[in-house]
Amino acid sequence: MSALAPDDWQALALSLRVGFLSVLVSLPFALALAWLMSRRRFPGRILLESLLFLPLILPPVVTGYALLALLGRHGPLGALLGEFGIVVAFRWTGAVIAAAVMGFPLLVLSVRVAFDNVDRRLEAAAETLGAGAWRRFATITLPLSLRGIVAGCVLAFARAFGEFGATISFVSNIPGETRTLPIAIYELLNAPGGMPGVHRLALVSLVVALGASTAAALVAGRAPWRRRPA
Repeated sequence: MSALAPDDWQALALSLRVGFLSVLVSLPFALALAWLMSRRRFPGRILLESLLFLPLILPPVVTGYALLALLGRHGPLGALLGEFGIVVAFRWTGAVIAAAVMGFPLLVLSVRVAFDNVDRRLEAAAETLGAGAWRRFATITLPLSLRGIVAGCVLAFARAFGEFGATISFVSNIPGETRTLPIAIYELLNAPGGMPGVHRLALVSLVVALGASTAAALVAGRAPWRRRPA
C-alpha cells in the first residue's frame, strides 16, 4: 500500500483538528448540562433529554441541513453572525460545529453517568463545612468524575472524527477547507481508479478509531466507581 498523498495528509490533519476542537468547544456546555440533568429535577427535563439525543436518531444529513438553515448566510443566526463578519457555513469552522453537534450527546451521556456515580454524601459533607456549590463541584464532583469525563471526550472525538453526513450537508466538500477524511474517502469512492486511495484512508481511519476506542475502554475500565472483585 502506497504512502499517503499530500491531499490525504491534509484531510487527515483537518479531521484531527475538527475532532479536537469540537470536543474542546462542546465540553463546557456538556459539563453544565450533564450536571443539571444529574443534580436537578425541573419541568421539561424529559423534553430536554429528547432534544439532546436527536442528533443520534435523525439522519446526519437532516442535522446538517438544519445547521445550514440556521447558520447559513441567509439563516437567522447565520445572517446575524454575518453582520459581525463571522461566516461558518462552507468553512472549516462549520465542520467543527457539525462535528460538535453530532458528538455532543455522547459526551453529555458519559459525563452525566460519571456525575451520577459520585457519592453525594461527600458533597453534603463539604456543604456542611461551608463549601459553596462551585467549590464542591471543583474540588469533589469534578475530580471524582474525571475518568468518566475523559472517556466521554474520547468517544465524542471518535464520533467527530468519523462524521460525514452532517458535515458534507453543512459545509460541502471544499479541498483544503472542509474536505475531511470521511469526505475524502467518499470522493475517492466515486472517482475512477480511486480504490487504492480508499484503502489507504480506510486503514488510517481504522487505526484512529481503534486507538480512540481502546483509550476510552482503558479509561472507563479504571473508573473509580467500578466494583473490584473481593
